[in-house]
Amino acid sequence: MKESVFVHDFLEAAQEQFPDKDFLICGSDRYTYRQIYRQSRILAAQLMNLGLQRGDRAAILMDNSAQSVIALYGILMAGGVYVMINSTIKGPKLRFILENSGANILISHLNKAVVVQNAVRQMTPQPLLIWVTGGRKIPQPLADLAPSQDWGQLLKNPLPSPSFLFPRLIDQDLASLIFTSGSTGMPKGVMQPHYKMVSVAKSIISYLENTHEDVILNVLSLAFGYGMYQVLMAAMFGGTVVLENSFIYFHEILQKIPANRITGFPVVPTVLAMLFKIQDLGQYDFSSLRYLTNAGAALPTVYAGKLRALWPHIKIYPMYGLTECVRVCYLQPQYVDERPDSVGSEIPNCRAWIERPDGSPASPNEIGQLVVEGSNVMPGYWKDPDLTARVFRPGSRPGQIRLYTGDLFKKDPDGFLYFVSRQDDMIKSRGERVSPLEVENILLGMEEIEEAAVIGVPDEIFGQAVKCFLVKKNSANLTEKEVFRFCSENMENYMIPKYVVFLSEIPKTPNGKVDKKLLQELQEA
Repeated sequence: MKESVFVHDFLEAAQEQFPDKDFLICGSDRYTYRQIYRQSRILAAQLMNLGLQRGDRAAILMDNSAQSVIALYGILMAGGVYVMINSTIKGPKLRFILENSGANILISHLNKAVVVQNAVRQMTPQPLLIWVTGGRKIPQPLADLAPSQDWGQLLKNPLPSPSFLFPRLIDQDLASLIFTSGSTGMPKGVMQPHYKMVSVAKSIISYLENTHEDVILNVLSLAFGYGMYQVLMAAMFGGTVVLENSFIYFHEILQKIPANRITGFPVVPTVLAMLFKIQDLGQYDFSSLRYLTNAGAALPTVYAGKLRALWPHIKIYPMYGLTECVRVCYLQPQYVDERPDSVGSEIPNCRAWIERPDGSPASPNEIGQLVVEGSNVMPGYWKDPDLTARVFRPGSRPGQIRLYTGDLFKKDPDGFLYFVSRQDDMIKSRGERVSPLEVENILLGMEEIEEAAVIGVPDEIFGQAVKCFLVKKNSANLTEKEVFRFCSENMENYMIPKYVVFLSEIPKTPNGKVDKKLLQELQEA
């Protein structure tokens, strides 16, 4: 068996070892490793026939589905770079990503037609559109919009022969561009080469101790790196992924845990907040669960306690990462009880430290910027050399890269890392630095509060004042006065919110993070 070097190599290896094993379960449909591999290979050959060459970018705009996974692997096999786009995107941002990435192919489902039309109509040149039609005919307005192909027709072609020449790649070739929110409002593309994606995935697999017996429940968007890596890693260890679009219909999804003997459940705090709202969790069987991971946003300390009470038999892995390096650190399960507010220590093949503004190393427990170095650090931003130079800097050895994360951390004397805040989110009030996360964690200690989000707002006296947005539990009868009393009893004076706002729902980004930009806009309105 050949050595697996590229991201798509692992799918080929898995289909050789587990040809008839379920790789993906999407609703009532099941897809084996052999099926996904063969369809990806057919697609790859057809993409090449349509003009896709080594290094070309091809975009995918679909909900989580078997087709989105086939598209991902098909692009890679053809030597291309896939650009997975969040299915909730709107026309202007889609157009920006297509133009910025230079994608010459867009694969999408017909249910995204309006968004695609709005984005592509004014583009020159226009990308080739491949429509997943579900057996329907491509409507004439779409066929007239831009050059179009039918996904189903492409996949009716025969499997390419063993002698078919796919592009010869090197592991430094890009595999993916992941677009994440930028300071200007438009996304920035993080370049992810094959060798770095493989390296970081292997590191994560090693500490999660994944095996071919694992079945992963993924409710996270594949456009979100955390969600995408669930599929890529499963192919590396021969596991199965139960792929869902979201956690909205959580009763149905929770029933799939015993039905599919789920062993791994990657979540973000938003998913946990929805989970904790369920009054009758005892009716569900979670006995098959082996581990739960949290990333995307810090795990509130009160959530860690609730998880331990709910599922004392499972391993909980609080983690931290960002698109620019996928994963930095994780907390070993045995430390969750004694250090519930920590995100642990570095993943294998990575080192991280805290720097002061002047570049000198911070002392233990001193707050500073987190700096990361290792095989997990990506090479930079697509077509943005200025931002790349500011964020990705030369490392301690020739050829190494340091990532300046823009996140404030501290590290205790034992080497455990603690997320404090994004630099931009840190509140400076009364001459003190206030961590929104710390205030949120304290507020979540109130039995009546379901969710909490904290921002800083301008204040003539304090410089900035603390403002909190709260979601009450359904039956809670909570007043601002009671919140202020609780805060005065549990916080230092400079941390106490000046303003309390009750919301029915805290706004979230498509990836499930609290949308603090929107909260700031609500504040300014």
